[in-house]
Order: sequence, then C-alpha cells, then structure tokens
Amino acid sequence: MLVSEFHYDLPPERIAQEPLPDRAGSRLLHVTRQLGRWQDRSFREFPALLRPDDLLVVNNTRVFPARLFGHRSGERAQAVGQHNPAAREYLRGQVEVLLTRRVTDDPNSNDQNDWGCLVRPGRKIGIGEKLYFGDPPALEAEVIERGSFGERRIRFAPVDDFMACLDRIGHVPLPPYIHREHDRDGRAADRDMDKERYQTVYAQAPGSKAGSVAAPTAGLHFTPEILAEIRERGIEIAEIALHVGLGTFQPVRVERVEDHKLHRERYEISAEAAQAINRAKIEGRRVVAVGTTTVRTLEHAAEFATKLAGKLSEERTRGVPIEAGRGDADVFLYPGHRFRIVDALLTNFHLPQSTLLMLVCALGGKDLVMDAYRHAVEAGYRFYSYGDCMFVE
Repeated sequence: MLVSEFHYDLPPERIAQEPLPDRAGSRLLHVTRQLGRWQDRSFREFPALLRPDDLLVVNNTRVFPARLFGHRSGERAQAVGQHNPAAREYLRGQVEVLLTRRVTDDPNSNDQNDWGCLVRPGRKIGIGEKLYFGDPPALEAEVIERGSFGERRIRFAPVDDFMACLDRIGHVPLPPYIHREHDRDGRAADRDMDKERYQTVYAQAPGSKAGSVAAPTAGLHFTPEILAEIRERGIEIAEIALHVGLGTFQPVRVERVEDHKLHRERYEISAEAAQAINRAKIEGRRVVAVGTTTVRTLEHAAEFATKLAGKLSEERTRGVPIEAGRGDADVFLYPGHRFRIVDALLTNFHLPQSTLLMLVCALGGKDLVMDAYRHAVEAGYRFYSYGDCMFVE
C-alpha cells in the first residue's frame, strides 16, 4: 500500500489557528460505514448518536509544557576566531527543545533525568553539548545521545522539583501548523488561553511523571455539560491514558505504508477500565473510542493479550480479555487491520499521508473516509487540533 494513497488537498485557510469560543461548538461529520455515507452535524448532537449501552473510552492524559527555549554552551562548537566570526552569533542563538519521552528507568528519580527530544537547530548540536534553559538558567541538560532527524537524548542536571521548573519556564507544545505571531526573541507565541484550551476537561495531573507533548484532540470538544448529558443517558465512560510522544506526529518518510515503524508511547489501563472494556465486549456492546490515541492503546492491549493467550486463531482470540497495567504501545494501524476492541471512533481531521489518517481509514474504510475528507474540505470544516471532528461508526 502506498503512502501517497492517503493524500488529499487542503487549502491553508482550512487549518484552524484558534479554538472556538465554545468547546462544544464544533461541527461534526457523521460517517456511517454500513450505509456508506456521511451527514453534516454539530458536536452537540454527539450524545444522541451514542447507543444507550455503549461504552465510551477517553484518554485522560495531560499535556505538559514540553517546549523549552534556551542556549548552548558551545563546548563542542568550533572555536570563535578570525576565520570563524559567525560562530559567535551562532553560540548566542536560540535553541528550541521539544521533550518527547521520559526515558529514565525510575520516573520519580532526579538523579538520572533522561529525555528523548527534538532539538532545533539540531544539525550542529552534538554529544557533550550543554544546554541552558531559563533566564537565569533554571535547568541545565547535556546531550548524551544523537539520533536522526533532530532527535537527541539529553540528561538534565538534578533539581529539587523538575516538573515545577517545567511548569514555570516551559511552553505549550502547539503543533507546527498553528502559526501565531512571534515574540521579540523569534519564538512562536503560545498564549495563556492555550494552557486551558489545549487540554481536555477530564485530563488528569501526571504528578511527578510527564504527561503528553500533544493533546488527544478529539477530547477537546467535550465540556462538563456534554459529559453529564452522556452519563444521564446511562452511557458508561471509561478512562485510560496514552501519553502522546513522537509516535503521534512523526512524518512518514517511506513510500510503502508497511515499511513505516512507529515510536513507542507509554500507556496505562486501570483495573476498573479493563473490567469495563472486557465486560462490554462480552456483552456485545459497542466500544466507542474518543481519539486515535485511545484506539491505539486499546488495540495494542488486545494484541498483547492475544500473545499472552498463545497462538490461537484470530476468531478465538476475539474474546481474550485485555489486561490492566502499563506498557509501551507501538501498534501501527492501517487498512487491513482487524479491530478487536474498537467499534466506533470520534476523531479530529488529520494531516495528509499521516499514520493517524491511515488509522481512521482502517476503521472506516479507505475510500469512504477519503471521500468524506474531500467533502469536509469543500464544506468548509476546520481541520486539525483546534478544528472540527468526525464520528465514524
């Protein structure tokens, strides 16, 4: 399968740059697989589209201020001199770091606080370089490993409360397609409003552990009133967590879909959530996932449970219960995947040729979903993180 099969044309003006004043004021494109058609609706109609015995599963991860701006020490740079005068300005230049995954064995330890990250400009920042963040510096890190495409592993020096420092000096990691005015230092300016709006109303504080570097955007439409309406209809809601990292937004750099490999992202399924999910499958009720991150977590957990159950036929493993616990999800879902847990999906609109669009096509059918996307473009839907949504059932 070619990656190019998941391309669609999107005018830049269709990309939402700001959230709507009302979280629940978004449009909703209702796609029905059985009928092979779609209908324009509003998100406020979503509770009525659910069946009374549905199980709605949400991702309650919390976005943390993962974007840091700082400067480098220059310890691994070419010395400033008569033949290299430009190096002085380069050393004074701004360095941007996006923390993508905490890789320390003990997430509560400040003794070895290692992170995977993206560094920009990254080409000349090598192993041994030290980076300083804040004015005066509140955090110091050393590059200890170098990867491809700007990826680095850095180790922060011990501080009393690392997450508190991040909260103080870090920035909301808005996606690169959201173009805002820049401040005097050339940084894309996130706003105080983003700290609240680029977060679901049911997000749980991660405590000493990191949360996500991107919001599970399908959940951004929910309000306490919408959730109350869903519960009043007797619909059960379960919460799981997938902490969004590089795997969600890494571009696909291969021609064949099957050749792409996802980064791992940490997930947690509580005993209560596992029981609710397994009970719904046993009783033949629908599991409705809010967001692609929820889908990946549930389908990865199902594949893991199948492996634990042994080499059974696919038909026999449909009833294998998922397990509560923590792990690293790296399942890549594209057309041809047989879904074991998820029956329906609420999701935002995704980038062309992205793994998230491939996931939606896997559930909804490639031709139907791609046609629905073209309709959404023509009908003026707002795309991506702060945009409108789609319900595929």
